Amino acid sequence: MLEKVFKLKENNTSVRTEIVAGLTTFMTMAYIIALNPNLLTNFETGTSLWNGVFLATCIASTIGMLVMAFVANKPFAMAPGMGLNSFFAIVVGNIVQLTSMTYLASFQAALCIILIEGLIFILLSVLNIREKIVDAIPLGVRLGIAPAIGLMLMNIGLGSNAGVYSETGGPFYVMSNFFGSLTPGIAKADMGSGYSAMVLTVVTMFIGLFVIIVLAQKGVKGAVILGMLAASIIYWAGEALFLGINPFASLSTASFIPPFKDMAETTLFKLNFGGLMKIGWFTVITLIVTFCIIDMFDTIGTLVGTASRAGMLDKNGKMPQMKEALLADAVGTVAGSLTGTSTVTTFVESASGVEAGGRTGLTALTTGILFLACIFLAPIAAIIPAAATSSALIYVGVLMVTGLKNVNFNDISQAAPVALMLIAMPVSGSIGHAIGIGLIVYTVLKVFTGKAKDVSVLTFVLSAIFLIKFFLAA
Repeated sequence: MLEKVFKLKENNTSVRTEIVAGLTTFMTMAYIIALNPNLLTNFETGTSLWNGVFLATCIASTIGMLVMAFVANKPFAMAPGMGLNSFFAIVVGNIVQLTSMTYLASFQAALCIILIEGLIFILLSVLNIREKIVDAIPLGVRLGIAPAIGLMLMNIGLGSNAGVYSETGGPFYVMSNFFGSLTPGIAKADMGSGYSAMVLTVVTMFIGLFVIIVLAQKGVKGAVILGMLAASIIYWAGEALFLGINPFASLSTASFIPPFKDMAETTLFKLNFGGLMKIGWFTVITLIVTFCIIDMFDTIGTLVGTASRAGMLDKNGKMPQMKEALLADAVGTVAGSLTGTSTVTTFVESASGVEAGGRTGLTALTTGILFLACIFLAPIAAIIPAAATSSALIYVGVLMVTGLKNVNFNDISQAAPVALMLIAMPVSGSIGHAIGIGLIVYTVLKVFTGKAKDVSVLTFVLSAIFLIKFFLAA
């Protein structure tokens, strides 16, 4: 049955490989299950809304991945997008200030924006407009997406994902706070009480990285997940021996009963259109357009970049069944709005599963089932140390950077956009914004070197949209 549905032999894969790949992807992105409700309910007291967003995160992600698995048959995983969820929280905060509604009422009003965005994306996907936008991205820019994502993954792995914070509350970055310090004493002074945890994290992530690389070089199947397991064991042992922490203490008081009642009271089908209208139609339209632009290019960038690494693109840089893959995130977004979370999009961490051998929708299905299981097993997923996922993200990032060999650096119209994307993506943290910069640079170079005919009309339009967004939008 699995062979018939997912065409495993045609894609040179097996059930075992796909399941391992799905588990690998899940382990690298499981952090979103707790992080998303933390971000979206940061200004709300009590646990009811948190519980609702937690369940919505698991359910909406699963729905999106089911569409990705059975309709697109691609190995990409989905969840509420990082960056988009932070923007959603800011929007909710602004609605509170503009309308004096409670946080919960404002949250439910903002969900209406997500619903409208998702419906627009379903329409654009069915009409092939989103696929035409993908085709409008110049080949050179498309070739640079995967390496740029690789640098962003490395930046995430070496920084914000590590899970260590200084005494002032800011996250630490391995390359600046640790290796950038002149002496260990300076690093210790900077981190204060967090120094010991920082050292354990740095040691763990690099040991995990080396284990993954060595196993991969030896051709061991599941090298990424085995490296993450090794890193987890080392981190748990370090916590117990050097920090005096029981890494499994949270399990003794954890509840494994899903808080469905809280979800029904706070987020499930709780769309507040009346509250949405209180903030004004112009503001609503502006927010919908902003969400659409960011989500569209984040998803496109992730799909193209990850598919490129997996060898899923044809000679023209196009991915078969792109329409169906784009439809999956649109359906996931609608599901998210109805259950209670921000925009659902394709996760860049899908690259870890692809690297583990995932080539079909069975990988996405496996990850989706694990997300759904987290409704009951969230406390277990929560004990996976951030340092272990960092090892996997860094490794996948290194592999994706190798895609630079496909870029023609003798052609400045390719070299300049790609070079700027390489720095823009990890610094801005936005795949979409980096693509926008690449499109603008490509278009300007072609126009002022007398090769405007090489630029399609849609590329001109996309470049103009990003110029307006960057410099003119309120």
